[in-house]
Order: sequence, then C-alpha cells, then structure tokens
Amino acid sequence: MIRKFQTTDIQEVMKIWLESNQDAHDFISEEYWKSNYAMVEEQLFDADLYISETDGTIQGFAGLVGNYIAGIFIDKRYRSMGIGKELLDDIKKEYSSLALSVYEKNKRAADFYIREGFCLDSEGIDQDTNEKEYTMIWKKN
Repeated sequence: MIRKFQTTDIQEVMKIWLESNQDAHDFISEEYWKSNYAMVEEQLFDADLYISETDGTIQGFAGLVGNYIAGIFIDKRYRSMGIGKELLDDIKKEYSSLALSVYEKNKRAADFYIREGFCLDSEGIDQDTNEKEYTMIWKKN
C-alpha cells in the first residue's frame, strides 16, 4: 500500500534513507551521509513523502520537492520486488512531469529511471561529493 508520510514514520524512514544511500553509493564515504543525516531529517518534513507499507512495515519511500524526486529509497530486504516502480507509478499519476538527479556510478538507479521513461536532460558534477551526476526528466504522454 502506498500512503502519505506521517510524523511517526520519521525514525524508520531515516534508517532506510541512511542504509540505502550507504549501499547504493559505496563510492561516497559513509561519513558524508552521516554528516547530512540531521539536515535531511529536517528537510523531510517539508517534502512530500510517499510511503510503501505492508502489514505495518515500511518497505520504502519516495521524497519529492515540487515535481523534483529527491530520491526513492527501498529497505534492502525489499529491493527488486517492484516497490520502487510501484512508488514511481503512484507519483506519476499526480504529476505531468518529473525531474531527478542520479549519480553516474549508481548505474542500477540510472537504468531503473531509463526503464521507467526518464530521459537524460543534462550532466554535471555534484558540488558536495564531486561525483558526476545526471539530471533526468519524465513527461506524461
């Protein structure tokens, strides 16, 4: 089931955020993610969060700021089960266009977004990590 974020979700959401980033971005130091933890936790309350939950267990979530997808994060126990696609499909129902950034080295995520209809818009360097990233866009047909 996909539902909106509730403030009581914050601890589990942040756990998934940290573990997912550390797993997917092994080319960035774990300290980077830990040092941004408090800032991200604060920002989540200003974002639109979509929670994937089954039987009271949060399996993953997607965060948006406007039509920008800040990220889709899935608990490692539930990856490759279609949860990211389910979250994205739900989001696509509400928006006519979406944008996001993804690190070049996070090939699994980049491939996922391409499969889901996103196109490369531009390439750049993330100033915080000095890593190459792609900006991708999706438009409803």
